[in-house]
Amino acid sequence: MNNIFRKKRIEDLLDVSTGEKSLKKVLGAFELTMLGIGAIIGTGIFVLTGIAAANYSGPALVISFIISSIACAFAGLCYAEFAAMVPVAGSAYTYGYAALGEFWAWIIGWDLIAEYAFAISAVAIGWSGYIVKLLSAVGINLPAAFIKAPHEGGLVNLPAILIIAVISALLLVGVKQSAIVNDIIVAIKVAVVLLFIALGVSHVNPSNWTPFMPYGWSGVISGASVIFFAYIGFDAVSTAAEEVKNPQKDLPIGIIGSLAVCTVLYIVVSAILTGMVPYLQFKETAAPVAYALEQVGIHWGSALVSVGAVCGITSVLLVMIFGQTRVLFAMSRDGLLPKVFGEVHPKYKTPAKSTIFVGIVSAVLAGFTPIGVVAELTNIGTLTAFVIVCAAVIVLRKKRPDIQRNFKCPLVPVVPALGIAFCLLLIFKLPVVTQLRFLVWLVIGFAIYFWYGNKNSIMNKDKGSVA
Repeated sequence: MNNIFRKKRIEDLLDVSTGEKSLKKVLGAFELTMLGIGAIIGTGIFVLTGIAAANYSGPALVISFIISSIACAFAGLCYAEFAAMVPVAGSAYTYGYAALGEFWAWIIGWDLIAEYAFAISAVAIGWSGYIVKLLSAVGINLPAAFIKAPHEGGLVNLPAILIIAVISALLLVGVKQSAIVNDIIVAIKVAVVLLFIALGVSHVNPSNWTPFMPYGWSGVISGASVIFFAYIGFDAVSTAAEEVKNPQKDLPIGIIGSLAVCTVLYIVVSAILTGMVPYLQFKETAAPVAYALEQVGIHWGSALVSVGAVCGITSVLLVMIFGQTRVLFAMSRDGLLPKVFGEVHPKYKTPAKSTIFVGIVSAVLAGFTPIGVVAELTNIGTLTAFVIVCAAVIVLRKKRPDIQRNFKCPLVPVVPALGIAFCLLLIFKLPVVTQLRFLVWLVIGFAIYFWYGNKNSIMNKDKGSVA
């Protein structure tokens, strides 16, 4: 049993990130911050704001966003310490391997696989909803059978499948090219968010904020659990660690900077949104930002927001698929998953087979699964990863105080402990059925680890582990 808790030395992790199986280092602080904004500003602001306001928080959606942002801030500081210290692909999975041991690393990795797979699917479904609305506005009505999943009375959500295929192909070609595309898209969607703020603020009716907390504090916290999906982008930033030119400096800037910018935008948008339209009306739409502008008569603004939403959600997809492939790559390189996922394309220097695999699985989920289910499963996976990363910071500070830390999480163990507490609170406020589905996923993961991962781990051959 001791073998399952064997740890990887940080020195060994750094060595493997510079070998022939390493990824090309092309990203700087600006690209990382834009990747974070690209992942955070998207489905959360353009889709889930309406769902959370109508069903959980009401106008107190602002408080739900603040609660989620606090949990993310604590976790983000822990991520930043690890990312600067261990700039290796794999994000929380790699950090867990160094601090807690292989079994916990596997749990995080398996958890991240679920998080990203379901996140990609949920985002693609949201993208499909906006593109269908946009095409309808210009007189192009797609057949209902090909824009809805079976549970909605259709055959398949074809637009969701197609956008995943396009993004996967882009990521296959190279990270630098993908980052350039992401920078352009992020600029467009931030401009659209600012446009909504400028147009909407003069149409706020304070009476729409009454009652402010119709579902009580329980609803506010449940709303925070649901919209937590909006904040998972900085985790994807940390998965890019191995492809960063100056990780010790740039990774903390990218993680904390993107989180700060997006938190401000989320709070302002949610306040204006619930002030423009009575919160219960958002039950009628999957495109709440565009819907709010329509309701106050700004139809041209609604069309522009729809364009921005399509761009915004596209960049989220790009970063999510990127993050998923890097987790698979890291786990494969360690022997815990088949080596095919760790193969690097000889020309493009990207994990090509991982990218193709992720694209296929995510497309199937997006084409046939309801958005509510995949969003909730994404949230519980993300929150669990955050809990383990926060715990890992405390453990590694105690066991390896000698390691050089270019960025230090402040007030350890207080900040990581608060991160754990906030994330556990949000996990317990998710629906019970989501918790049960996640437990089933973990049981499947345990079976795969003991059947395959433990036996094939390169730690069985490498004696450089620490007890």
